[in-house]
Amino acid sequence: MIYTLLINSVAVFVTAYMLDGVYIKNFFTAIGVAILLGLVNTFVRPILVFLTLPITVITFGLFLIVINALILMFVDALVGGFKIRSFGWAVLMSIMLSIISTILFWIF
Repeated sequence: MIYTLLINSVAVFVTAYMLDGVYIKNFFTAIGVAILLGLVNTFVRPILVFLTLPITVITFGLFLIVINALILMFVDALVGGFKIRSFGWAVLMSIMLSIISTILFWIF
């Protein structure tokens, strides 16, 4: 569990460093973002996916990227020291975050 938290924290930190539209204060903020992101993905995301199931099926699952971006914007509103400039940056961060975390889990 701590291993997953650290990998996700590094992924959040690296993604924020790579994107100009995303600001993160320090690595401790990245840990807080990873914790809150994990909680929101555990409790809120399944409800959102269920409610938007018809549009997700119509778009062949691509609407899940929008759901991930909305979750990142929600976490942005809750965590100080973490800022996403716009919805477009949130979509890009969502894509980059999933790619980087997958690579990190594959390596480690």
